[in-house]
Amino acid sequence: MKREERQLARCTVARLMRSAGLHGVIRGKPMRTPVADKAAPCPLDHVNRVFRAPAPNMLWLSDFTYVSTWSGFVYVAFVIDAYARRIISWRVSLDALE
Repeated sequence: MKREERQLARCTVARLMRSAGLHGVIRGKPMRTPVADKAAPCPLDHVNRVFRAPAPNMLWLSDFTYVSTWSGFVYVAFVIDAYARRIISWRVSLDALE
């Protein structure tokens, strides 16, 4: 449309493409996120969802996530001190099982 010098709003283009059954191009291979096994036991909650600590180094929390980059996905793991509410350790990997 731009090459033909036609002015259209983005929402109009989206509506017209949707009605014509057209989709935009998705570059790269799609990422499949893990699906939780409902039959597997959940880890025990040792702090009863109370994420406060009376002093430093009494309670550490962890998180694991993935981040999309231009070259693929990067997996990141964090360890957080609940008292200071700061990241005390982290690890980045290109492979989720590394």
